[in-house]
Amino acid sequence: MYLHTGCQIALSPDTKYFAVDWLGVEVTRATLGIIGMGSIGYKVAQRARAFNMRILYHNRNRRRKEEEEAVGAHYCAKMEDLLQKSDFVMLVVNLTPETHKLIGKKELGLMKPTATLINISRGAVIDQDALVEALQNKVIRAAALDVTYPEPLPRDHPLVNLNNVIITPHIGTATVQAIRMMAEEAIANMLAVLNDQAIPSEVFPK
Repeated sequence: MYLHTGCQIALSPDTKYFAVDWLGVEVTRATLGIIGMGSIGYKVAQRARAFNMRILYHNRNRRRKEEEEAVGAHYCAKMEDLLQKSDFVMLVVNLTPETHKLIGKKELGLMKPTATLINISRGAVIDQDALVEALQNKVIRAAALDVTYPEPLPRDHPLVNLNNVIITPHIGTATVQAIRMMAEEAIANMLAVLNDQAIPSEVFPK
């Protein structure tokens, strides 16, 4: 949140000086709760480890012990435990009927008032009306959203004008390298089908 406001202060024609008491929150040694520890969630944990963060995770299936130890992650069988203990909660789940509005008023109420909610999965994983209420009433400190529903949000949506939320336009994979890799993977899958071979990235229906 300070990054967004800081850019505005740095560029504002009205800025005469930078306040010395304008302070943010450390991620070092903070607790990161990852909801959804698939391949992407695990890569997030690897990066968080470099900041000496305490890592909690909730997932349908527990990771192997050696995988947990490699990133220093601790498993929370109950999502509620993760929500209550985390300084940052990151959503890294697929959107399914089970995860639709996974985070609502109850879940937000369990989080620390100093916590930040981060969503890099899909917008509908969060009940946005409940999130607006939580941010307005300081139930949680802030939110950082790479995804919303719909995308983009209507210009008069309450989230757009809150000063404790950062919204980016679904750019989590928006790099030249990532898009190239995704295209190459799609081509490899198509060629495998055409040549009656095993599909490298097959999606299995549930």
